[in-house]
Amino acid sequence: MTPGQEKTIDVDKILKNKLKSVSVGSLENAVAKVISEMVGEDYKCTIGEVKYTLFSGADFHIKIELSYNPEQ
Repeated sequence: MTPGQEKTIDVDKILKNKLKSVSVGSLENAVAKVISEMVGEDYKCTIGEVKYTLFSGADFHIKIELSYNPEQ
């Protein structure tokens, strides 16, 4: 940036938390799929209470467990 030029901040974009539109179930499935592919075993994911932050973020507890499938 050249001297004297200020970068404008889109406050509406920062305050609109798009993470709220993401399904927790979809996020659990996506994380479980990635972990399973990385490890080569079938894993499941559980996400605890989601707390959305003011600036487009989220805090939550994530639990990854090996899925038990007696048929494998």
